[in-house]
Formats: sequence, structure tokens, C-alpha cells
Amino acid sequence: MAVHSLIPFILFLLAISPSSASNSSSAAIGINYGQVADNLPSPEAVIRLLRPLGVGRVKLYDTDPRVLRAFADTGVEFVVGLPDRLVPKVRDPATALAWVKANLYPHLPRTRIAAVTVGNEVLSGNDSALTQSLLPAMQSVHSALATLGLDRQVAVTTAHSLAVLSTSFPPSAGAFRRDLLPYVTPLLSFLSKTGSPFLINAYPYFAYKADPKRVTLDYVLFQPNQGVVDPGSGLRYDNMLHAQVDAVRAAIAAAGGGKGVDVRVSETGWPSAGDEDEVGATAENARRYNGNLMRMVAEGKGTPMAPGAPLHVYVFALFNENLKPGPASERHYGLFKPDGSPAYHLGVAEAPAGNSTAPTASSGGAGPHSPGASSTGYYSTISSATMVGSERVSVVVLASMLGLVLRFA
Repeated sequence: MAVHSLIPFILFLLAISPSSASNSSSAAIGINYGQVADNLPSPEAVIRLLRPLGVGRVKLYDTDPRVLRAFADTGVEFVVGLPDRLVPKVRDPATALAWVKANLYPHLPRTRIAAVTVGNEVLSGNDSALTQSLLPAMQSVHSALATLGLDRQVAVTTAHSLAVLSTSFPPSAGAFRRDLLPYVTPLLSFLSKTGSPFLINAYPYFAYKADPKRVTLDYVLFQPNQGVVDPGSGLRYDNMLHAQVDAVRAAIAAAGGGKGVDVRVSETGWPSAGDEDEVGATAENARRYNGNLMRMVAEGKGTPMAPGAPLHVYVFALFNENLKPGPASERHYGLFKPDGSPAYHLGVAEAPAGNSTAPTASSGGAGPHSPGASSTGYYSTISSATMVGSERVSVVVLASMLGLVLRFA
């Protein structure tokens, strides 16, 4: 690809570099790096992309030993995943201990592992056995970590779809589904006790796609608009993502047991292309959504319900993934094409320095984290639609994108 075509993107990357941000800021922006493709860089290539910057956080949805071994001694912090299929098995303490010993322990401390996600969007699935196994599995994994002296270093959590909510508008009336409360309430208590975050996958795109006549494009793309006032709280929302996140916060408060639990957006994004019937899936809309999102997060803006708490977000995704099933949009969430050229150009934004997913000190689960890192750690029913995830990885935006630009230029 021509180097001149990268100039706008390089300018964007330079603008969001940590040096441009306040030292007191916490890194709230990350990016999901999916692997459902047959033409992506190897783990060793990703290391070469990240090493020049000396920073990086990666999230795996498994414990791929090839990746974890490759990243040994790099200083890159990992969040690793325990797949859904293993959740029922690791509810047994002995099995959980064996899993931790086989999949985490051999890589520590050379590879930095800050958290384990147990399953993905389990509670909104239709597998009752999996749902019933989720918290016991999380408890067993946490106990296994404690046995090995790692519980204050490695957090245990899980990611949720917005479909766990029965009410999401107005945000102040956010509530979990009644049928899930027996599982959600003790799960919140576990997260609070261990200092682990509540992860939510939120996609305003699906709300717009489902009802473009009622959902305004400016509202979902963080563009200037008149906003929506929550009649219950009087708070004004100028974008759907904030409304979704605050609906989750309200639901946690209503359920009880989640005192001090941080809410983070583990996935959000916008496709740059799609099938003919996929309204709004364009490169321009993707550019506006992700560019405006990164700018908003970089400014350290919290939501109307928690304005003093910077929102932590992982954008989906780094690459377009050619083997993902489903509609065409599923293969066009990437900021980059597999050859490293931008799928579209983002606007200039600023981004702050980094944060850790390790257990938080305020909740009694403090563990070591990187120098200067913060330890604080996601409307209508249609906005609850989320993207069903396959095996995914996430890397901080700056390291991944700048490295890829330098690698493929």
C-alpha cells in the first residue's frame, strides 16, 4: 500500500499517543483483535508491532499457549478466557485447579496475566446447565488462583450481552430480567468481593439497523443532536452507548450486591460494509462511530449517571475477519484490512494512558499492576441486541494500530 495513504491515519495515531494525555488519566480505550480468519499476522508478528511502543494489553478468549509463550517477557498484559464448553467442568474445584495449573501457571510471571473471563454472554444464552454453572465455575477458578497465591493478581469475571436486561429505557429504570436475578445477584456480590469488573457487550448499531426510522443516526454515532432526557432522573443523554451503560448501572443498583463494581464496555463497534438489507453498515458511519467514540473516551468523559468515572471501552475490531459466519457485516467490523491498510480513516482524537484489569484495591483484591496504571479495574428493547462473539483477542488501540501501520507501510 502507498505510504501517502497512511498519513492521515498516522496523524491520528500520533494524536492519541499516551504522551499527549494527562498523567492522571486512565487508559479506557482498547480494541478487540479477532482471529476468525485465515490471513492474519502471527503472534510473533504482533509482538514486533507492539515492541517499539513498549506498551500493550491483549485479551484472549482462550489460553492459546502459542500466543502466551510468544508474548513471554514482553510486558504485555493479558486477559485470557475460559471457553463456554469448559464452564460446566471447572465448577469442580479440582478441575478448576488443574485448568489453572495447566493453562495459566506455566506462563506466569514471564507472561503477564491480569484476568480470566469465564465464558462469554452465558446468561443471555439458552443453555440452562451453562447458566447454572457460571458462578460456581467463577468461584472455583478464583479459589484455584487463591490456592496458588494468584487471586490478588488475576481477576475473574465474565462478559454479558445487553439481553440480560428486561428494561433499558429510561436508563434510570434499567433492570435485569427477573428470570436471571437468581444468577445475577450472587454474581454481582462475587465481583464486588473480588474487585472484578462487570463486562457488557453493547452495539448501538443493532438498534439503528432494527429501526432506522425511530432511532436517529446522529444519536447512535455520537454526532450533535438534541438528545434524550431520562424522565426518571432528569439526565440528558446525547448518545445511545451512554444510555445503555447507565441502564446497566441502574440494573446493578436495583439488584443489590454490586457495590463498587466497575462497568466496562467489553465490545462495541460499527461495520464498514454489509448486505443490502443491513441499513447503516457503511465506511462513513463506521468512521464516525469509532472516531467519535475514541475521542469521547480519550477526553475522560463518564456517563451522565457517573460523570466522574471515565468509561472503559474495547472497540470491535482490529481486523476484518474473512471466516466469520453470518451476514456480511460480521466480516467488516475491522479498523484494518488483513493487509494492514485502513478499512477507513478515523478522525483525530486524543487518548489517555493505560489501565489494568487486575483486582481493584478498593474491593480488597489488590494486586500488582504496571507502573502508572490505574486499578479501577458497559433505551429501548431493540438496543439490547448484541454481537454474538467467537474466539476474540483485544489489544490497546495505540499499540495495535500504530504497529500495524509501521509493519505494513
